[in-house]
Amino acid sequence: MTHLTRFGLQIPSFTYGDSGPGDSDPESGGLFERVASIATTAESAGFDSVWVMDHLFQIPGIGDVDEPMFEAYTLLGGLAARTRTARLGAMVTGVTYRNPALLAKEVTALDVLSGGRAVLGIGAAWFEAEHRGLGFAFPPLSERFDRLEEALIICRSMFTQDSPSFDGRFYRIQGAINRPRPVHPGGPPILIGGGGERRTLRLVAEHADACNLFGDADTVRHKLGVLTRHCDDVGRDPATVTKTRLGTLVIAETAEAADRKVEALREARGMDEAMVRAMVTAGDPASVVEQVAALFDTGLDGLVFNMPDAHDLTAVTLAGQTLTGAFGTLSADG
Repeated sequence: MTHLTRFGLQIPSFTYGDSGPGDSDPESGGLFERVASIATTAESAGFDSVWVMDHLFQIPGIGDVDEPMFEAYTLLGGLAARTRTARLGAMVTGVTYRNPALLAKEVTALDVLSGGRAVLGIGAAWFEAEHRGLGFAFPPLSERFDRLEEALIICRSMFTQDSPSFDGRFYRIQGAINRPRPVHPGGPPILIGGGGERRTLRLVAEHADACNLFGDADTVRHKLGVLTRHCDDVGRDPATVTKTRLGTLVIAETAEAADRKVEALREARGMDEAMVRAMVTAGDPASVVEQVAALFDTGLDGLVFNMPDAHDLTAVTLAGQTLTGAFGTLSADG
């Protein structure tokens, strides 16, 4: 199989929310330039994918609600023009925010603009306050999963068929035309975010090219076992699913400097020790390599990291060079 990513960088808004030159002047583009510089630095340093959050308000525990938050696909279109090799996607698109046929068109447009580098990351959505504030319906979780399944069917069919039709409980298309077509015949790969053992991982086995999980090594190992059982149930080789994990990366030239960064992160987000263990990979380069190796030993194919100090391009460069120096990069067709 072709792996979707080995190392990705997620650029959440807290990395560019502090005031900086030009940020107060919308015409200056200062805010976007900061995001673009993070993306291009990550790409140059060896990250093979760049991701943004699909949120419209800042999320709890990360920053203040009024901090800047770009709409994901507009931002990804801008990054497509600045980057050259990294795959681009939302980690992950909330199914409730867009009609799935429109979403398929948006992701296809991103694919064409980027020369075939788009990924459709998608999930069931969760941030109720955001829905309420912007007027989106927020149905019960079971319905959101039902909508997600229909959206997966529609998006895949619009990526691969000339004029598909679908008549579901929530969504319908009739002879849906999606032109220009995606760059590759199979269309952008589809990644489902989340680790729910009954519905989410089952949908991965049935519909997705990739999954994205959370948690420490033991949690990830367990979730991958569940995914394997779902793949067995539907007659799919689990090796055909790219398995990724999203976490936080804190890296510095020395262990002491990394510890200071972790302590600042803990205080800023109110994280307890258990949360740090489950979510954060931290240390000097040698320690980070050791922790990443343990995560790969669970059976993961790729790791996606957010970096609280991604505005520090030196830290992004150190991260990318450390990871790819120790573990290599994807092959040219990856």
